[in-house]
Amino acid sequence: MIVDLGVIRYIPLLFFICLASGQDCTADDGTEGVELWGECYSIENTTALDLSYNGVTGAIPPGIGNLVNLNSLILKENQLNGEIPPEISNLTNLTQLDLGGNQFTGEIPPEISYLTNLNILDLAGNQFTGVLPPEISSLTSLTELELGGNQFTGAIPPEIGDLVSLTFIHLEYNQFTGEIPSAIGNLTNLVWLNFVHNQLTGEIPSSICNLDMNWSDPNNFNISDNQLCPPYPSCIEDHMGNQDTTNCNQVLICDEGFIEIDGFCFYEDDIAFLQQVLDNSTETVNINFDDTSSTAYNTIDGTEYRFANGNGIVEPLEIGIKEWENGRLRSIMCGAYIYCDLSGPIPESIVLLTEIDVLRFELNQFSGFIPESICELGVDFAYNLDFDLSWNYLCPPYPSCIEDYMG
Repeated sequence: MIVDLGVIRYIPLLFFICLASGQDCTADDGTEGVELWGECYSIENTTALDLSYNGVTGAIPPGIGNLVNLNSLILKENQLNGEIPPEISNLTNLTQLDLGGNQFTGEIPPEISYLTNLNILDLAGNQFTGVLPPEISSLTSLTELELGGNQFTGAIPPEIGDLVSLTFIHLEYNQFTGEIPSAIGNLTNLVWLNFVHNQLTGEIPSSICNLDMNWSDPNNFNISDNQLCPPYPSCIEDHMGNQDTTNCNQVLICDEGFIEIDGFCFYEDDIAFLQQVLDNSTETVNINFDDTSSTAYNTIDGTEYRFANGNGIVEPLEIGIKEWENGRLRSIMCGAYIYCDLSGPIPESIVLLTEIDVLRFELNQFSGFIPESICELGVDFAYNLDFDLSWNYLCPPYPSCIEDYMG
C-alpha cells in the first residue's frame, strides 16, 4: 500500500475543520448532525431550536450556522455570553431570533443583514454595545425589534424607516444619542414604541404624527427620560414624560394670530396698532420710554414686566402703562403724567383692539379725525377713568358714541 504523506499531513486539519463546523455527529433520525451544547441536531431536519430557560452557558458555537433550515432560534433567559457568531448569516430561513436575557457582548454583526426573512429580532437584556448597523434596513420583513436593556450607542439610523412592517420597536434603556430620525414617520404599522431612558436630543420630527398609535398609553408609546426639546409635535405634546431640557434652546410657540416677543405671546393686531401709533409719532414720541431706567411697565396676566432695552427706538411694549391678559391688550394709559407725546392721526386699526377696556390718550398731540370704528370697542366711554382723548388736536365731527365725552 502506498501512503501519500501529503494527505496524512492534512488529516488533522480536515478533522479540525469538520469539528469546528459542527458536522461531527449523527442525529437520532440518522441524518448528518451538528453538536451544540452537548446535543446532536439534524442539519437537514431541525427547523426550530428552543433552549430558553435551560441554564445554557458559554458562547454560541460557530456550528450553529450549519442548521440552515432553522426558522426559529430561541435561546432567551440563559447564561450565554460572547458575541453573535458571523455564521448566523447562514440561517437565511430564520423568522425568529430571540437571544434576550443573556450576557451577550459585542456589536450586532453586519452579517445579520442576510436574515431577510426575520419577523422577530429580540436581543433585549444583554450587554451589546456599538451602533445599530445600517444593514438592519435589509430586514424588511421585521415586525418586532426588541433591543432594550443593552449598551447601544450612537444615533438611531435613518435606515430604521425602511422597516415598514414593524409593529413593535423597543430601544429603551440604552445610550442612544442624537435626534429621532424623521424616517420614523414611515413606520405606519407601529403599535408599540419605547425609547425610554436614552440620551436622545433635539426636536422630535413632526412626521411621528404619521403613526396611528395610542399615544396616551405608556405601554404603547413612551419616550420619557431623554433630552428631547420642545416644541413637541401636537400628537405627543401631552405624552412626553420627563425630559431634561437643560441644553435646549427654548422656543416659545404662540397660537395662530399671536407673535412671540421676549418670551411672551401677544396678539398680533394689538401690537400692530401700537406700532402704527408709534410710526405716526416718530417726530414727537418721548424717547425716554426706551431708557432702561424707564418706569413704564406692562402687566401681563397679573405680573409687572419692563421691556425698555435702550436701543434708541421706542417699541410697542415700551410705551405707556399697559395691561395684557392671555396675550390681549386690555388697558393702555398713555395720558396725564405719563407723557407719551404721541401725534398724528389715530389709526383705523383701533377697531382691532377688541378686548380693550381702558383707553387713555389724553394730553398728547393726536390730530385729524377719529375713526368711526372706535364705537365698536367695548370701552365704557362715559367713564373718564376708562376713556379719555381730551387735550389733543382731534377734529370734529366726533363719532356719536364719544361726542359727549371729548373734554
